[in-house]
Amino acid sequence: MFAIYKRELKSYFTTVIGFLFIASTLFLVGIYFTLYNLMYGYPYVSYALQGVVFIFFITVPILTMKVLSEERRQKIDQLIFTAPISVGKVVVGKYLALLSILGIPTAVICVYPLILSKFGSIPYGENYTGILGFFLYGAASIAIALFISSFTESQVICAVLSFAALFVGYMMNGISNLISNTGNTLTKILSAYDLSTPFNNFVTGTLDLKAVVYYLSLVVLMLFLTCQSIQKRRFSISTKNITMSAFSSSLIVIVIAITVLVNLVVGQLPATVTSIDMTQDKLYSLTSTTEDIVSSLNQDVTIYVVGTESSVDATFKETLKKYDDLSDHIKVVYKDPVVSPNFYKEYTDTISEGSAIVVSDSRNKVIDSNDLYTYEMDQSTLQNTITGYDGEGLVTSAITYVTSDNMPKAYIIEGHNELALDTTFSDEIDKENITTESINLLKYDAVPDDADFIIINAPTTDFSTDDTAKIIDYLDKGGNLFIVSSYSETDLPNFESIMAHYGVTKVDGMVVEGDKTYYNQVPYYLLPDVASDTVTDGIYGKYYIFAPFSQGLILPTTATDGITITSLLTTSDSAYAKQDVSNTDDYSKQLGDIDGPFTIGIKIDKTIDDTDSYIYYFTSESMFTANANTVVSGANGVLFNNCISTFINQDITNVVPVKSYSIQYITTTEADTIFLGICTAVVIPVFTLVAGLVIWLKRRKR
Repeated sequence: MFAIYKRELKSYFTTVIGFLFIASTLFLVGIYFTLYNLMYGYPYVSYALQGVVFIFFITVPILTMKVLSEERRQKIDQLIFTAPISVGKVVVGKYLALLSILGIPTAVICVYPLILSKFGSIPYGENYTGILGFFLYGAASIAIALFISSFTESQVICAVLSFAALFVGYMMNGISNLISNTGNTLTKILSAYDLSTPFNNFVTGTLDLKAVVYYLSLVVLMLFLTCQSIQKRRFSISTKNITMSAFSSSLIVIVIAITVLVNLVVGQLPATVTSIDMTQDKLYSLTSTTEDIVSSLNQDVTIYVVGTESSVDATFKETLKKYDDLSDHIKVVYKDPVVSPNFYKEYTDTISEGSAIVVSDSRNKVIDSNDLYTYEMDQSTLQNTITGYDGEGLVTSAITYVTSDNMPKAYIIEGHNELALDTTFSDEIDKENITTESINLLKYDAVPDDADFIIINAPTTDFSTDDTAKIIDYLDKGGNLFIVSSYSETDLPNFESIMAHYGVTKVDGMVVEGDKTYYNQVPYYLLPDVASDTVTDGIYGKYYIFAPFSQGLILPTTATDGITITSLLTTSDSAYAKQDVSNTDDYSKQLGDIDGPFTIGIKIDKTIDDTDSYIYYFTSESMFTANANTVVSGANGVLFNNCISTFINQDITNVVPVKSYSIQYITTTEADTIFLGICTAVVIPVFTLVAGLVIWLKRRKR
């Protein structure tokens, strides 16, 4: 077999065909690499590969058209197949030689992520998963074309038939959808020859075992059929003497059946086994939060999906499959709106296709398909672009809601020009299944008795004495409070008396950092030290907290029975409180500025009648906003969720944050783009092709 392999490999490098295949592949990949990665700044080489995969149904037929057809026409095959080597070894040797040709441009492409890493952060897992998928797709295409080459003497016919076969495989998903959007027996049969869909899984960053098995089993089947095609021309034998090196119709049927069976068995394995999430942010995996919640279920939950499996958003469908695989208590049922048009009316008045209804014996909750993704307006195009996926967060929240006996409620205090709670954070409260209501205390004699906690978010005008008394009375009875203050040069004595009730006062001025490792870009964009605490779980030692425009706190020096005050966020010793900020552009330390270090976030744990209640106080009004949260990869949101969770007797949040689709673009200079673009799309392909032509011309002169 090795002799056949060397002979075939040498033949491709003594003619122009092998060089042409390598050059054309690198040329097209180089163009897309230059466009997507160097010019547009995408850090994923897989984007370029997805755009060029069609090249296989053009180049592979040319590469393989002579491998068996020409030998058959010239009768050379009779010499090879009468040699003391089995037909199987001959076929495998030829295939490995073709695979080696494919491996050369693939190896060059493997260098591209390393090139991009010089210009920014690169998700290596996603890049190399995409490259693996590209190689497997090419390997399967070569095996198919090799089989076609085995039953014709004409290179032209071989090339045309190979092109047609690979083109149909590339387009099969679209063909199936044209036949039936909902799927039927015919489309299921046709999907067995869908070459592109498994590749798309690799491109999205999923190392899919089902796709790997599909491509490898297709390669083995095609090589086996190639052997059988050759043996058919030589002789036939009785089924009593079936061997792998002789033609047998029965054996062909058996091998095809085994191939189908293997793929069916692998297809039935749970997604937790067959899919490895290679994305940098684990976009396609269920989080440990979800796994903990689902594993603790003791009642059945049914997730009804309005639509057919083929019509529902693909990412959402994969998410739901993972839930189904994770627990026997969860069942996913698809309801075709054509077959069951009024099904949803048992649970809601209106619903959009692709939505889900999570149902338990106690209650139900609707997940609107329009909420699965988060969007952001692109100011340059005035179009919404997808920024994140929230499918897992919504489903986990719904499961918690329909199975929980605890329905907490929060009141948001208004009437003092408070900042509106950022949508990102109000959505997180909703996902905790907490009902919220905004109230003005002027209309109430006291904080309502059903309040699990209250939120005061950066008021800019002072509270009345009466409002202050109502809040202090609520806290003295064991109430919970999440409070954020705003930097202001206007005194708010009544508001500040709420925290003064616990001996906590604010330092005049805005905190400015003198240590560059404690701020981001400007000295008042603080990155404070994060203390180790249950509420900082998942943040401490891993992420920064971003707290711009903060004020320092002075904590009491003597302890009070039943009250424990913990510093959560602290500045460096080099920090100072800047006075008269509005009248200066110079943030260097001046006479009159107050020396740090400062605490800018605290937890107050109160024990009343053997029951703990909590106050969380932060002095940065911008801290709990989407912009600040993005700066530290969502760490501010984790802190917020953890605080809220303690109010409803949870050790840690049950909220799964939105999984960001935001791309960390790389930045290249115009000179780098031009140089690397010319190298990858012109120099390397042209050099390869010229080398092939030179070798071919020299060989012709001999």
